[in-house]
Order: sequence, then structure tokens, then C-alpha cells
Amino acid sequence: MLELKSLDAGYGSFQALFGVDLDVKAGEAVGVIGPNGAGKTTLMRVISGLIRPTRGTIGMEGVDVVATPAHLIVGLGIAHVPENRRLFPRLTVEDNLKMGAYMPKARAKYAERLEFVFDLFPRMKERRNQMAGTLSGGEQQMCAIGRALMSDPKLLLLDEPSAGLAPVVVQQVFELVRRIRSGGLTVLIVEQNVQQVLKVVDRAYLLEAGTIRASGSAAEMLESDTVKQAYLGV
Repeated sequence: MLELKSLDAGYGSFQALFGVDLDVKAGEAVGVIGPNGAGKTTLMRVISGLIRPTRGTIGMEGVDVVATPAHLIVGLGIAHVPENRRLFPRLTVEDNLKMGAYMPKARAKYAERLEFVFDLFPRMKERRNQMAGTLSGGEQQMCAIGRALMSDPKLLLLDEPSAGLAPVVVQQVFELVRRIRSGGLTVLIVEQNVQQVLKVVDRAYLLEAGTIRASGSAAEMLESDTVKQAYLGV
């Protein structure tokens, strides 16, 4: 479904990604793990068009993502839940969700998608008229994921969904990822919480200093000496 080849990207003269090769097949959940500053958020921003690569290709079901205008990339079926949620704090929960359905195709299915999100996140239905900025951290994450799901995506990009959340809420967020996956949605998730993310993905890539250092099934990555020593404290 998604294929990245020889991808370089950065900000001005600073290069954050070096020759990244990565693919995600339809129906898979794939993780990208690595330390702070590894380039994980940059990777997500490149895929969703927030920044452009300096070299390499990105294909989504055979369509050239790099040649697609940024505002049309969501129309290819890619929805991005950014780091730190990036909600509109002075808009209600429902208005934030509405922002996720701005593409003409999504507008036509607005009522259906809203019902889907409220079924997935009953608390969002309870809070539909509450200002998003007054929600708890976990509720904000639900709202951000719900907003992305409003576009009826084929591929959901989750950038550090557990960041800044209490441990009990982190468990809830990963349970939500499991539920989203069980509906057949393809997921690419970048996450520092290695132990948790490897429980919900099929495969993972280890990104360090902008380069893919290792990849394999979730089980293989859990057993990898590199991952164990650096991230699991073993």
C-alpha cells in the first residue's frame, strides 16, 4: 500500500532522514521505534506532505505522493494524527471532528463517519459539545484519532500517541489502536514506548539518527539484542 524508497528529508540545511526504505502492506500495523531525535516525526510529516523529501520516492497504492499537492494527500487515503494532538482547543469536540471531514468525498459520508467515531469512542459522544481544550489528555488523543478517522482513511499515521499521557491512559490508547486495527484499517505508528507498541503491531522498523538500523516482525524485534539493550532495559 505505502512504499518509501531512498528517502532523504530535513529542514533547511539540516538533514533528518537518510536513505529510508519502508513499506506498509494493506491491513498491516507497522511500528517505527527509536529514540528522541531519531527522525520519526519527520518521517510522518514527509508521508503526509507537511514537508517534502529532498530525495527519494513515496508511493501510495501506485500514486506518487511527492507529486501530489499537500492538501490533496488526505484524498489518497492517508490521515495523520500528529504528535501532541494539535486539536483546535476553542472548538467543540464535534467541530474538531468536522474538520477531519473537509474533503468532498468525506463530507458526503459525514453522518455515517460521525456515528462510526462515536461508536468507537462513546466518550466523544458524551463530550461532543465540550471545548476540546478542556478535555483530559487521553480524551484529546481520542478526539485527534477520531478527527483523522472522519476522512475514512485507508492508512492511519499515528505519531507518538502515548506521549505525555499517564501510564493507565497509555494502556487505553494502545487498546484503541487494537480496536482500530481489528476493523481492518492499515496503521503506521511511531512510538518511543517500545514494549507497548510491539504488542500491537505486526512488524517494526528501528530508526536511529535518521537511518533504518533494523526491521522485522514484532516478535523478532522484541528478541533483538539491539532493541533489548537500548530500549527494554535488558
